[in-house]
Amino acid sequence: MSKTSSPGSEIGGGETPSTGGDESRVKRKRKGADRDRKPKKSRPLDQTMLRDLALSYAARFATTGAKLEQYLARKIQTRGVAEDADGRTRDLDVTDLVTQMIELGYVNDDAYARSRSRDLTARGYGARRVEQALWAAGVDEEVRENNAPGEAESKRAAVLLAKKRRFGPFARPDAVEHIDEDENGDPLARRKQREKQVAAMLRAGHQYDHVRFIIDAATMEEVDEWLAEAEDAEEPRESGSW
Repeated sequence: MSKTSSPGSEIGGGETPSTGGDESRVKRKRKGADRDRKPKKSRPLDQTMLRDLALSYAARFATTGAKLEQYLARKIQTRGVAEDADGRTRDLDVTDLVTQMIELGYVNDDAYARSRSRDLTARGYGARRVEQALWAAGVDEEVRENNAPGEAESKRAAVLLAKKRRFGPFARPDAVEHIDEDENGDPLARRKQREKQVAAMLRAGHQYDHVRFIIDAATMEEVDEWLAEAEDAEEPRESGSW
């Protein structure tokens, strides 16, 4: 007795044909439509809208007066200035708006500099990198000087970087043995390694005398004592500083 094939049991049979081809055509049409669709144009700015942008930016980001002014200038350049009922455009007063934001306490260069300085030193960067970052943010020289890391803080940051990168006495014993000389027996291998470590710490903004002491220290205990002496001599900062 022959078996009766059930519907869809043979190759090519089945109740519902594949719709992969149709779906692909739909997706291609959608992509084409997306390409043809013009980007939505942002509305030109008036003083009220500019103020809203400034408030939103200051609420989301720690910033300085200079950075906020640059941000608003870019927005004006991108979106343009709205016309009034007579079809005339009025200049938007960015400088006055930034001044208002500072007076209201929404923007504070000193607080920004203090926070940025703390953040960078906590990541192992030196005083020179802190200075560069604050200068790039438009912080005034006096504010930069008031928030520059002190001697002890600079040394802590240098030690932190050396520990993270395993420089000087913080290197693994096996790594030290490996760089005593290279595979060709070159006695200068260790010196080359030292030069690379010094260069890396200088790029991170550290003082050369700090770098040299840490890299050339014989033991970690020697570095700890050096740092402890600086911390003992450190004077407490004024209220509002760190």
